[in-house]
Amino acid sequence: MDSLEKLLNRWSQDTEFIDRSENWFSNAPVAASFVEIQPANMHPLLVQALRQFNISRLYSHQYQSFITAKESQNFIITTGTASGKSLCYNLPVLDNLLNYPWSTALFLFPTKALSQDQVKNVNLLINQLNQLGADLPEAVIYDGDTPMHRRSQIRKNARILISNPDMLHLGILPHHTNWDTFFKNLSFVVIDEAHYYRGIFGSHVCNLIRRLKRITAFYSGNPHFILTSATISNPESFAEKLIETPVKLISDDGSPRGARHFVVYNPPFIEPRLGIRRSAYVDTLHLARDLMDAGLQSIIFARSRPAVEKLVYDLRNSLNISREKIRGYRSGYLASERREIEQGLKNGDVQIVVATNALELGIDIGEMKAAILVGYPGSIASLKQQSGRAGRKANASIAIMVATAGAIDQYLARHPEYLNNPPEHALIDPDNLIILLHHLRCAAFELPFAKEAEFGSLSKDMLGQLLDILSSAGDLSRGEQKYFWTSNSYPADSVSLRSASPEIITLHSIEDNRMRPIGEIDPHSAYWMTHPQAIYLHDGLMYRVDNLDLKEKMAYLSP
Repeated sequence: MDSLEKLLNRWSQDTEFIDRSENWFSNAPVAASFVEIQPANMHPLLVQALRQFNISRLYSHQYQSFITAKESQNFIITTGTASGKSLCYNLPVLDNLLNYPWSTALFLFPTKALSQDQVKNVNLLINQLNQLGADLPEAVIYDGDTPMHRRSQIRKNARILISNPDMLHLGILPHHTNWDTFFKNLSFVVIDEAHYYRGIFGSHVCNLIRRLKRITAFYSGNPHFILTSATISNPESFAEKLIETPVKLISDDGSPRGARHFVVYNPPFIEPRLGIRRSAYVDTLHLARDLMDAGLQSIIFARSRPAVEKLVYDLRNSLNISREKIRGYRSGYLASERREIEQGLKNGDVQIVVATNALELGIDIGEMKAAILVGYPGSIASLKQQSGRAGRKANASIAIMVATAGAIDQYLARHPEYLNNPPEHALIDPDNLIILLHHLRCAAFELPFAKEAEFGSLSKDMLGQLLDILSSAGDLSRGEQKYFWTSNSYPADSVSLRSASPEIITLHSIEDNRMRPIGEIDPHSAYWMTHPQAIYLHDGLMYRVDNLDLKEKMAYLSP
């Protein structure tokens, strides 16, 4: 009997735990569905490389993805967490690169952390292929953190380019003439975690893809699209709206899944007459202690950055454990600190991580056995994503949603069947006039618009009217056959895809007359989180803000 099973047995016999568990759902384990690799379909070196990793067969969805890509179809894959989706795009891209060494591929990830995570996976395969006699350059990351001295070399030599929508928008498409060979030979565009591109951000990204297609067409390129996504209710229609091209849906998950338990846990009353319950944070501490005592690596999802820090601080104090065993993870941590935490999770040095939804995405964080959600995260989709971070492959796992005193949480505690509903639809509106006009300016800067040009699914009449509006505003000059960009501005600079400020304020701690950076914050949050004399929590440590210099984009703190 393993440690999780022992803990579940103890909880199932604990009358207090059972009384507070409004419902306990369990899913039986599922066996894997395999398909033998067919050497006739795959480049011989790739078959050999996979065998070096003891892979002689693929999960059924991985094989279906490979065949679909070989048939030059666009597709979206929506299998569960830890189902091996990386191979669904790495295999067809590498197979194509082996057959056509000049071909290129663009991998888009919504966060830098995902880029760092995935570049290691694909380069493991590339290095193995090169040991077997291939001559492939390694996949490279091109984003805001890429040193300036490396960028020119990457533009010339990249075959698999890993980036994010923000860098594509600001640093690649506006300078496409520096990437002409790359765009001419672009065979695949991979869009990972496609469900992330909903709402305003997704509406921006759809227009970004319109611009990308326009530029690849200019260089006679015609890439195929591969999308991956967590569970959403409308994957096929959403993907087709995002890339404005027909796609095939691959949703039959062939990966193994261990037994999964899900508990809705409602803290007890402390004043029944008034309906007042104990704080969800108190019960989260109790549950985390049980998981820690059982030796189970766990993740706790909190709903805000201050909540993450409060939980980290209280967990360390109540469990009397070293800082390295319990870590926080949220926006505002330095990239080096996030990489350190991710590595600590993979090798088991970190036993509990407390995170915002920054860890919802598919970053490899090791063999999590348990997840605690402090309150309902706001959507069924997020609930499934956060719960799915526990349990890898055939291992059993448990996820516990600890209800807060809020009305929605208390409703769900009494009606847990609601949580079995399908996840929400992912919606975008790429033709929103404000967003569309922003991207038409960017597109005109990149390439002139012909009179009968197209821009995605936008009608030619509508496009003509909008270009006339931009011409009247002085952004474009209308010639006999084309609209040209004439403004002195650089339009991409004034468009934030995420509707957030691109500016960052660096937080510096002054200790022993030495100054060191400890984190980052956006200007909007700085006003209420790092104003002078504020107490700022970072990784469970408390700092006092001595000065906030918005002009220099610096904040100075003391322990």
